[in-house]
Amino acid sequence: MSPSRRCLYCQGLFFPSMYRPQQVICSQPACQRRRKREYHRRKLETDAVYRQVVRDSQRQWWAEHGDYQKQRRQRRPELVKKNREQQRGRDRKRRLAHLVRNNVALDLKRSAAEVWLLGPRLSDLDRNNLASAQVLIVQPPGQSTAAGVGS
Repeated sequence: MSPSRRCLYCQGLFFPSMYRPQQVICSQPACQRRRKREYHRRKLETDAVYRQVVRDSQRQWWAEHGDYQKQRRQRRPELVKKNREQQRGRDRKRRLAHLVRNNVALDLKRSAAEVWLLGPRLSDLDRNNLASAQVLIVQPPGQSTAAGVGS
């Protein structure tokens, strides 16, 4: 029998198959799935014929099962809810990315007030100089309304 080897993925010890003495991946299902997935990805990148066969096979399957997505959403409404939440997140990221690239600055008047932005995603806005926000102006007690405006 061959000496034991260490699996490249899980690092567990295994004995290679007598039919595959060069085996470097153990027979655990998770390791075999990973091996197959990596082979498929590599093959798609390097083999144009294989890529075309896979694409044709997918097109044929979708042609035969055109209502698959509709039925799946009807059977599992939690997927619809999860997708909506994920789409909201993607939309929010897209809006934030647009804000980050935006460098338009408005002509602002000097004010003694401090501005505090509160929220869970403010770290995404750290390079902005224009952001949509609600502003609440609170005047400190004892200060007249004309002081500090436009100075």
